[in-house]
Amino acid sequence: MHATEMPKFYALPPFLAGRISEEAYVRWLRRKCAAHVKRDRKRSAHAITGIDYRAKMHSAVCASDGRDFYTGEPLAWELIGTYSNEDSKAGRSTYKAGLALLPTVDHVLMEDGPYDFVVCAWRTNDAKNDLSHAEFIDLCGRVVAHAAQRPESGF
Repeated sequence: MHATEMPKFYALPPFLAGRISEEAYVRWLRRKCAAHVKRDRKRSAHAITGIDYRAKMHSAVCASDGRDFYTGEPLAWELIGTYSNEDSKAGRSTYKAGLALLPTVDHVLMEDGPYDFVVCAWRTNDAKNDLSHAEFIDLCGRVVAHAAQRPESGF
């Protein structure tokens, strides 16, 4: 097997056929796995014990049907692999806004304790930050409730 190939278990999900190449998907999946492993090792050594990152992330992608787990919005899978640090520094918030629907992977701590992953937009993941799923939903509910109670503020 060539170094860039993955077992067919990690083949391109059907909803991505014709949108991105299997090679682009494999590269994205590997990079996401590597980033999460590195982050988890820094945060907590026990967090990575027994987790098959690639299998869990691939499963999350397949379950997503190409949509943001939290908002249901279709994700812009064509944007994977296009992020540029240089362009981001130069364009700042304008550049970031153009990548709002870039797919990414979010950690979720399941109620019974183990970690899992969901796929969401970069914008959603950025807004959620380090909140648990329940905390994020609660925050969103409070934002919506508050917005409904006040007259338009002109923002």
